[in-house]
Amino acid sequence: MSNPVIEKSTLEFLEKLSANNDRDWFNEHKTQYALAKENAEQFMDALIAKMNVHDQLETPSGKKSLYRIYSDVRFSKDKAPYNPRFSGYLRRSKPLLRGGYYIRIKPGDSRIACGFGSPNADDLKRIREDISGNYDAWKKLLNTKSIKQNFGQMEGEQVKTAPRGFSADDPAIALLRYKQFWFERKFTDREVASQDFLKQVNDTYKSIRPFFDYMSELLTTDSNGEPLY
Repeated sequence: MSNPVIEKSTLEFLEKLSANNDRDWFNEHKTQYALAKENAEQFMDALIAKMNVHDQLETPSGKKSLYRIYSDVRFSKDKAPYNPRFSGYLRRSKPLLRGGYYIRIKPGDSRIACGFGSPNADDLKRIREDISGNYDAWKKLLNTKSIKQNFGQMEGEQVKTAPRGFSADDPAIALLRYKQFWFERKFTDREVASQDFLKQVNDTYKSIRPFFDYMSELLTTDSNGEPLY
């Protein structure tokens, strides 16, 4: 199937699982789960193929991209055994290509995201140094038309005060507080089940490339612009 869609039956299964989140119900509906999971994997396989036309992913398949539906309840107050969604992550080919893509299919709360969810300490320091030294370039980058239209503004966790080594009076302090660099777009259930959802997801991910290209160059060169790899 060249253009797989997220079937309405997949959304219906997730909705029913949310209302019947227990092992007995799940075991009685294993067949429906298997069909829904296969549908999600086929969609992700097609998405990976489309994205590899304009990007390079190291995630090899839809099956490898998806997280388990089983919840880890060992350290959680919520003891529901299942997480009623299909979600996954697509990794770009490192070390030269940085950033990654996230997707969640969940009735009433579907979204896609991309960016840097947990940059390591060295990368975060390098990013902040560049923000401080090239604030105008960052403002222009984050106001790219394609990014504004698809994602609005950048999201992510922030520190409450100035990060260590940077002044609270820095003109770029609002951006320097970020420790995640994340972009999200939400979709309705109708949009998720539509024939063009695959195209919408691919096009939206493609629109983040100006940011990813900038970050890839930044994180693979030293402060003098010399390649690290």
